[in-house]
Amino acid sequence: MSSMRSALVWHGLHLTAGLVLVEAEPLALMDKHWQDSTGKPESGGILLGYRRGAHLHVTMATAPQAGDRGWRYLFKRSARHHQEIALHQWNASDRKMDYLGEWHTHPEHHPSPSATDLNEWHKICRQRQTPMAFLIVGWSGELWLGLSGGVEIERCILVSA
Repeated sequence: MSSMRSALVWHGLHLTAGLVLVEAEPLALMDKHWQDSTGKPESGGILLGYRRGAHLHVTMATAPQAGDRGWRYLFKRSARHHQEIALHQWNASDRKMDYLGEWHTHPEHHPSPSATDLNEWHKICRQRQTPMAFLIVGWSGELWLGLSGGVEIERCILVSA
């Protein structure tokens, strides 16, 4: 992508009436990890930001960290370094910045979650029991964003760019 994206807003339709605002900075970080060649593995991290009622405001994403493992069609996030970053941000924000979800890349033009993705996300939703966002970046930069409403996850609709 030749220029940085603007912040994007998505809307949940059925399970939650919440909005998800993703700022430009985390989008730029994710864009650096597109799988734009066959030798590039999946990458990912976590989404951090603020909860505002039913709405999520993503202000930061972690880059892949030491201990993460990526293959062409699979990404395994090691919890340690991502948790350290999240804890640091939580403390630095007077315990307001929160873990909001996960992001990773897919080697497909129109990304969509795999069965593995959905299984992992459902585990997170059962543990957290608060709205969570899940974002996938395709090789062309196309985005898929899901929002949890309890244990179920629905694809959100992009409402403004």
